[in-house]
Amino acid sequence: MNDIYDLELTIKSRIPIIVIETHEENRVVEMFKRIAMRFAMPLFRWTVTQGLQRLDVDYPPQRHNIEPAAVIGQIRSTTKKGMYLLLDFHPYFTDPLIVRALREVAQAYDELGHTVVLISHSLEIPPELRKQCAHFELSLPDTAKLKEIVMDEARLWSSRNQGARVKTDSKTLDLLIRNLSGLTMSDAKRLARNAIYDDGAITQEDLPEVMAAKYKLFNKEGLLTFEYETARFTDVGGLKNLKRWLEQRRSVFQDDAPPGNLDKPKGIMLLGVQGCGKSLAARAVAGMWNIPLLRLDFAVLYNKYIGETEKNLRASLKTAAVMAPCVLWIDEIEKGLAADESDSGTSRRILGTLLTWMAENKSGVFVVATANDITSLPPELVRKGRMDEIFFVDLPDMATRLTIFGVHLNKRGLTPSEFDLTALAKAAEDFSGSEIEQAVVSALYSSHASKARLETAHILEEVRRTRPLSVVMAEKIAALRQWAKSRTVPAG
Repeated sequence: MNDIYDLELTIKSRIPIIVIETHEENRVVEMFKRIAMRFAMPLFRWTVTQGLQRLDVDYPPQRHNIEPAAVIGQIRSTTKKGMYLLLDFHPYFTDPLIVRALREVAQAYDELGHTVVLISHSLEIPPELRKQCAHFELSLPDTAKLKEIVMDEARLWSSRNQGARVKTDSKTLDLLIRNLSGLTMSDAKRLARNAIYDDGAITQEDLPEVMAAKYKLFNKEGLLTFEYETARFTDVGGLKNLKRWLEQRRSVFQDDAPPGNLDKPKGIMLLGVQGCGKSLAARAVAGMWNIPLLRLDFAVLYNKYIGETEKNLRASLKTAAVMAPCVLWIDEIEKGLAADESDSGTSRRILGTLLTWMAENKSGVFVVATANDITSLPPELVRKGRMDEIFFVDLPDMATRLTIFGVHLNKRGLTPSEFDLTALAKAAEDFSGSEIEQAVVSALYSSHASKARLETAHILEEVRRTRPLSVVMAEKIAALRQWAKSRTVPAG
């Protein structure tokens, strides 16, 4: 990390105001102390509770110039150039007098040479000051620094526990360090400490907790949903082509440096009939690859103010990148990207933002987009190259229906071999997986009401009563299957 060197270059470039958005306030102050020593320049810090204090010499704290207007006046009247760190100054930008006073300090840079540094968790700079400002972003710790942080926490735990060593293995340690990537130094230190201090060990059980805590740090706006419960492909009937495709690419996705000329897989689209397992398959991808699952809901992203929806999407994609490696599940993607003349072009801008990110995505985020209506999707999204593959999840065939009945009976504590699965599968022709599940659920209610043990006849009766979606919406589903026949890969 060359933050100090980069900061020195920024100061030397004669920028009057430096803006730093960060929660690591102490880290920034310490960096400026080192820079002040190198430059032999006075360094001051201001807070509304402590006022203006000099940091580069050992002066006792003095509570003066606590008022924002007073401290700007002090800076303006001081002839010896210096660096002034103003902490959490952003609430006072609503006062035009303070904004004007700060602008005058910036305009007098050639005369005074003062560097004003605005430090806060979030800063919205007034338009009058933007041309005099330079934004500086603290770098995040790299792998070597993260390892150093974990080892420091391990040594600290050991010193407090009579020299006992923290238990772990190299693979788990590497995974923990990888899961801490994208965090600030202080956050990485805190999560590493939490993983170690509960039992003096770094185990596989600690990793999901670290990822969940990391997600909470980055998703304060609630734009993404962290799906704690993923699925296994044993819970998903059929989809053998999709399972094989994912199995072939699992090791390449998990490898930091893929072998040969192989590119990391970026994502797939699951198109198909409603209720046939697309959402369950999306969950199962994360389960198969043993990585976190994040769900993006376009309904949460949309905002009535121009530009806010795109900002929300960028924030969500940034969070996903920080959580990598992970699966980003975009459910019913057509609802967020379908062209709408009444949305002032928001859907087109959302599409542009998403396509640009997908083209540049090298962060280890695997996208799984699910869709029910291909006609609502923009052609730019479904053309070859946007996704690695488009799979069509069709109505289950005979063998798959047998599996699905077995899965849902077993899931409810019943023994599948005690039922005539062949008769059930034949009766449920053209049923979706969710319709099969509901037939089992309804039959359980019927048998419970009659105080009878659930038998094949109960389920057959519920199947006969059901009009599946393939019948109710026969024309629409037939058109979808015809479209997919020559344009997609069968998932099953």
